[in-house]
Parts: sequence; structure tokens; C-alpha cells
Amino acid sequence: MDEHSPRRRQLLGTALSLPLVGMGASASAAAPAGPLQVGGLPVTCNLTLPIACRAKAAADGKPGAPFTAFEYNKFSGWPEIKESLMTGRIQAAYMLAPLVMDLTDWRIPLKIVSLGHRSGAVIMVRTDSPFRRFADLRGKSIAIPSRFAVDYLFLRKMLAREGMSAKDIQIIEMAPPDMPAALYAGAVDGYCTGEPFGAAAQRAGYARPLSMTRNEWRNYICCVLTVREELIRTNRPAVQELVNYVQAAGSWLDASPANRDKAAVIAADRKFFNQDPNIIRFVMQNPSDRVTYGDLRMLRDEFDELMQLSVQAGTLKRPIRYEQYVDESFVKNIRPVKVAL
Repeated sequence: MDEHSPRRRQLLGTALSLPLVGMGASASAAAPAGPLQVGGLPVTCNLTLPIACRAKAAADGKPGAPFTAFEYNKFSGWPEIKESLMTGRIQAAYMLAPLVMDLTDWRIPLKIVSLGHRSGAVIMVRTDSPFRRFADLRGKSIAIPSRFAVDYLFLRKMLAREGMSAKDIQIIEMAPPDMPAALYAGAVDGYCTGEPFGAAAQRAGYARPLSMTRNEWRNYICCVLTVREELIRTNRPAVQELVNYVQAAGSWLDASPANRDKAAVIAADRKFFNQDPNIIRFVMQNPSDRVTYGDLRMLRDEFDELMQLSVQAGTLKRPIRYEQYVDESFVKNIRPVKVAL
């Protein structure tokens, strides 16, 4: 069945709504016990989350620390993190912005409350390939993480500049950790994804960037902090505190190269990304604005652009109102917190 067919979307919408309906009113009546569980993927677009969690843990060991703790949960892919957020196993997560738009179109009660990064996507090809511009990719196979990923929209934008469309290439959906090996083995001709999976192949010497969002789409956003609406209703202070620390983590990351070096070590920990810190450090340094975190403003025009691009790509069936999937109140009420790492 075609993934965008009306019948499939009807079945998907019904299935997605069941976990929340089945939970009943009693599950929504109380604030979650223990630390606030926040999901993320081991990608540098999610780097503000490990930094926020570590900064909060450090603050909790001092007098006068905020009362609410949050805890990082690592996931391997978007389907798993989506299901865990919907069923309530976690209360918040970094999610793909177009995926949140689609879920709220199916009346799944979620809200985006903060950005997590800017830029950070690359299109990689083999070092020895003849590809120098996007017209050279005609007829070639390109891997993407998901058709809901903004990486896919980035690929479409670059193809359009060459007068091409997604029909002119073979698109393969693939988990980002598998992409470098697939390129090395010749299973794909290129891939478009978030870091550090481009940097891993580049640092190993067998791949090079054909394009980076830092050069082509400076206001690119992909992963956004998303929370369940029931958490907003029952525990606004917890959401506010999480947003405070995520935003503070972004400012801290862009404040100095030394902070980025610390961040690579923190994120590499088994509790977080469980990756080689040298690969994360490579992303942070080559170049230094490969991914940026200091400007995490929520701008309606940028979300509207993503929404329109997603409609054009067929991943959204219709335009979605900004207010339906975004809650700006937490960013507007940020209380500065100190990141002491």
C-alpha cells in the first residue's frame, strides 16, 4: 500500500489514537512520578538534551536547585521514539518537526515547546565519486532517514535548484547509523542525514559532503522539543524548567570552543550517545558552524516554511495551523539558568 494513500493514512490515524484513548482519565490526572523522561536520538541535532540533563543534575546537587529533574532516554529511531511518546512511556522528546505536525493533524495531543538546534544536515557522497553538483545525482540512489525528516526536504530543495525532483533519483529510507557503511559498500550512491553520521564517514576518509545546510539553508531546523499536552496541563513547571535548560544549553554550546569540546565528551558517555567523542568533536570543529545551537527562537515563518515544503513533498496531506502544534508560552517565559559543567 502506498505510504501516502488515503486508506493507509486513515488506518494510521486510527492506530495512533488508540494508545492515548486507552490510557483513560486516571493516567492523565497526576504528574509523572520520578524524573521527567525525555527521549532523544544519538545525533548532534539532539546535543542540547544531554547538556541540559547533565547541567540539571549538577544544579540538583546544590542548595536552591529547581525541584524537577529530567532524564535522558536514548532511542535508535523515530518510530520507537514516536510510539514511546504517544503511549506515555516518556513525556517529552526531540522529534522531527513535520512528524509532529502530522501527528497533531490526526489529533494526537502534542506540542512543540522549543527548538533544539539549527543546521546540522549534510548530503554525503563517496570521496572517489564523480558527483560535483546535484545534476550529477540523476538516476542515483540516495538514502534518507524518513520522508518526514527535514533532511528529505533539504534534498528536495537542492534537487529543485537543478531543475530536478525526487522522481529523478532513487530514494531509500534507512536508519542513519547504517548510512556510512552502505555508502562504503556501494549499496547507495549518497545519503542525506543529520550529524554525526556524515562526519563519521568524512573523518574515515571515504566520503565528502556534497552540500551542507550551513551553506544552503541557514535557518534549517529539524529536531524540536515536543511534549505531551497532558504534561502541560498537569505539570507546567516541569515543562518550563526543561525548556529553560535546553535553551541555556544551546547558548552554552555556542559560547566557546572549550564548551563544545566538553560537550563532545559528555555526549559520548554511555548514558547518552555512546559514541566516539572524536567523531562528535569533528562535527563541532569542521567547521565550527556545522551545527549551531545559540539561536533557538521559535519563529512562525520558519515553521510555516517547513509545513508548506512538507505539503509539497506529500508528507503532509494539508496545511496545519501553527497554533495546533506549537506552544510558544514556555520560550516566552524563559527563566535564565546556569550551565556549570
